Amino acid sequence: MRKVYLVGAGPGDPELITVKGLRMIREADVILYDRLVNPDLLKEARPDAELVYCGKKPDAHTMSQDTINHLLVKFANQGKTVVRLKGGDPFIFGRGGEEAEVLVQKHIPFEIVPGITAGSAVPTYAGIPLTHRGLSTSVAFIAGVTKKGEDLDAYWSKYAGIDTLCIYMGVKNLPLICAQLIKHGKSPDMPAALIRWGTTEKQETAVGTLGNLSEKAAGLRNPSLLIIGEVVKLRDELKWFEQLPAAPACTG
Repeated sequence: MRKVYLVGAGPGDPELITVKGLRMIREADVILYDRLVNPDLLKEARPDAELVYCGKKPDAHTMSQDTINHLLVKFANQGKTVVRLKGGDPFIFGRGGEEAEVLVQKHIPFEIVPGITAGSAVPTYAGIPLTHRGLSTSVAFIAGVTKKGEDLDAYWSKYAGIDTLCIYMGVKNLPLICAQLIKHGKSPDMPAALIRWGTTEKQETAVGTLGNLSEKAAGLRNPSLLIIGEVVKLRDELKWFEQLPAAPACTG
């Protein structure tokens, strides 16, 4: 029976996928997968499964969202079990809601398989708790890009009073984001961190303040996650992942 599964692949470490997500990969006839899906997860697919790359880089999309929607409907109407494999969680900056709406319109049965979003996992691997008694009782997941022509003051002023800000897609506009938050009340001395390739062996973290992070993180590019708040100060004590011993080199 045809069905589409919108599956969260997790934040990068392949072991962070859910049990159900892994099962759906193994059962799928077709897998449409994103750029940030760990390739090791695709090795779990059946040998005869069709793998379709739908990766999107900033300003460089392999295929449009309309094309992806069309393929989901096309493969499902061929009677296939389809997995739409997304980095992180399908419903957190993953366009899973848009794809689910299309499936509803086309009367195609579907399931959502949640994944661990980068917004929670990446700061955890960097030793930064999003909430902490005495430091943070509020968190917001925010897009670091806005619609063309959107009022930036109106957009960023909404978030200046939140304890911890977890900002996706914030690299390109990092100087603007820092300036806007300072303008609307956050201190230039507020701790901030930019984490690249979080939860993977390539993870890098730059730490500073709103006033100097743009300079300290100048060498980091996408994919990166921006964390702003007093909780960043805990990283010095809690940065467990980057202190793990490296895996032994193969000598065979």
